[in-house]
Amino acid sequence: MVRHGGGRGWHGRVLAAALGVTAVAAATSVWTAQADPSGGGKAQADASASADAAGAQGSAAKVAVTIAHASDKGARGVNITIDDGPDPHWTPQVLQVLRENGVKATFCMVGTQAKAYPDMVKAVVAAGHRLCDHTVSHDTAMDHKSQAYQSREILDAEKMITEASGGVRPMYYRAPGGAFTPYSRQLAASRGMRPLGWNVDTKDFEHPGTAAIVATVKQEVRNGPTVLFHDAGGDRAQTVAALREVLPWLKQQGYSFGFPVR
Repeated sequence: MVRHGGGRGWHGRVLAAALGVTAVAAATSVWTAQADPSGGGKAQADASASADAAGAQGSAAKVAVTIAHASDKGARGVNITIDDGPDPHWTPQVLQVLRENGVKATFCMVGTQAKAYPDMVKAVVAAGHRLCDHTVSHDTAMDHKSQAYQSREILDAEKMITEASGGVRPMYYRAPGGAFTPYSRQLAASRGMRPLGWNVDTKDFEHPGTAAIVATVKQEVRNGPTVLFHDAGGDRAQTVAALREVLPWLKQQGYSFGFPVR
């Protein structure tokens, strides 16, 4: 697991906007209570019936605290994961490519983005994709911060995403840049969110070119099934183009598309 590097200035702006949101939420919401990281009490309410239609995402079932990489489709399964959105320009294009190829993906959403674009969150859920908590502000150094800070980042994002979706809860937690800690993994798992890693980092956020993104997937998919793309944080035209090429190629190679194990 590596930390993402340059080209992420967008996250600095997200962080600035998020601090105020997080502070307010921390003061008013039981979702941010640090006294009970096991997730007990009313904060763990059942989701609405819409969750059932989206693959029972509303339940806070017990999940493992270990970081998931495997696919529920087995050895020839591939998990497409999309980070940092939603984005009103790029997320619809990613959804279109996924729909054209009959692929379901896991969208790891930043809390402030979900709060800003709830219609996009609902569109992701309506298309049968799964949700993942990617924290409030995408702080790749959060593993060096206090447990209280980690808790706010995870639980406030969970609340933002759930509210934006209309009641469908995230099923996974992906730490920004892989900045997991034992505490954050335990906290997420207690909320029914399996910690989620990746095997193939396309580095599409660096804008290496469509051909380079496709080549990375082709060369590295043998390393494991979970592939990392992005639908926000900058121009994602290369990502969209790469998905158009790589999804049919993966099918031709005999891979099937699934979700990360829970």
